[in-house]
Amino acid sequence: MLTRQLGSSPLHVTELSLGSWLTYAGGIDRRQSERCIAAAFDHGIRSFDTANVYGFGASEKLLGETLASHPRDSYVLATKLFFPMPVKRFGLPMRKEEGGLSAAQIELQLNASLKRLRTGYVDIYYCHRYDSHTPLEETMTALTRAVQSGKVRYLGLSEWTPEQMDQAAALAATGNYSPFAASQPQYSMLIRKAEPGVFPAGLRHGMGQIVFSPLAQGVLSGKYKPGTPPPSNSRAAHKEMNRFMTTGGRRFRDDDLLAAVQRLTPLAADRSLTLSQLALAWVLHRPEVASALIGATSPEQIAENAKASGVTLPDDALKRIDEILAPVVVNA
Repeated sequence: MLTRQLGSSPLHVTELSLGSWLTYAGGIDRRQSERCIAAAFDHGIRSFDTANVYGFGASEKLLGETLASHPRDSYVLATKLFFPMPVKRFGLPMRKEEGGLSAAQIELQLNASLKRLRTGYVDIYYCHRYDSHTPLEETMTALTRAVQSGKVRYLGLSEWTPEQMDQAAALAATGNYSPFAASQPQYSMLIRKAEPGVFPAGLRHGMGQIVFSPLAQGVLSGKYKPGTPPPSNSRAAHKEMNRFMTTGGRRFRDDDLLAAVQRLTPLAADRSLTLSQLALAWVLHRPEVASALIGATSPEQIAENAKASGVTLPDDALKRIDEILAPVVVNA
C-alpha cells in the first residue's frame, strides 16, 4: 500500500483509507467489523476515518476499542463534528444537542470523541459541513486551540465550497489561526463536482483531498445491473440506505447510468482489474487526491480494493472511461 503526502502538511496517509459510515456504526455485526479492520492492517491500510455522528458515537467507540491493540503512531485516525448529537442531561430523556461549529460545540464534541476513540489525539479533525450560523473566526479560534492543546494534529473540512475554503485560508494567512490541511469532498468517476472548484482551492491553500464515495455507493463495483433488482445483501436493497443513493438530481440506480457502468467491464478486464479496482485507480490518478475512502463489509472487499493502490491507468484508458460515462457524469 503506497502513501501520499496530505497537501503541503508533513502528514502522509495511505492511498486507501477505511471509512466507517453505514458499516461500523451498526451496519454489520461487531465481529465482522473487527475482521474488516484487521484486514485493513493486513493489506497496509493505515488511515481510518469516522465521525461522531456515525451511529451517534457507535463507530468511534468500535474503532477506539479495536485500534487499542495497535501502537497509536502506527495509524492515522480522523473524525468529524457538525451534525447534532444526542445527549442526556440531569436525568432528562435523550435529546439532540444543537450541533454546529461553535467554540462550545468543538470543545464538547472533541472531548467526547477522544473518549470514545480511547486516544489523546486525532490526526485529522474535520468540520463535517460549513456552519453559516457561527462566525468563522470563532470556529477557527476554537480549532486552533485544539491544535495547540495537542488534541488535534491537523484540521480538515468536508463539503465546503471553494469560497468557504478561501475564507478559511485567508484567516489562516494572518498567522492567528491553524490552517486546514485536508478537504473531504465526494468524488468518483460519476460525481466530479470537486474538479472545477474544490480541487483548485485545495491546491491554492495546501489542502490534500481525501475523497469519499469513490465507488459511488457501490455502483461502480458493477454489482447493480440495469432492469434487475439489487442483490438482497446490498445497500440498495435496504430502504433506509437506499435513500442515500442519489446525488446531483439523479439516482445512482437509474438504468442508463447502470448500463454505462457495465460498459466499463471489458476495459477493466483488459487490464486484469475488477470494476472496483478500476474505479479506485481512476480516482487515485488525480494528483490532488491523497487518499480514497473505502467502505467494506468483508475482509475480501478490502483485499480486492487494496490492489488498486499503485495501479497506473494509461491515457487511452482514461479517455475511454470519459467517453463511456460522459452521458451520466454529474459535474455540478
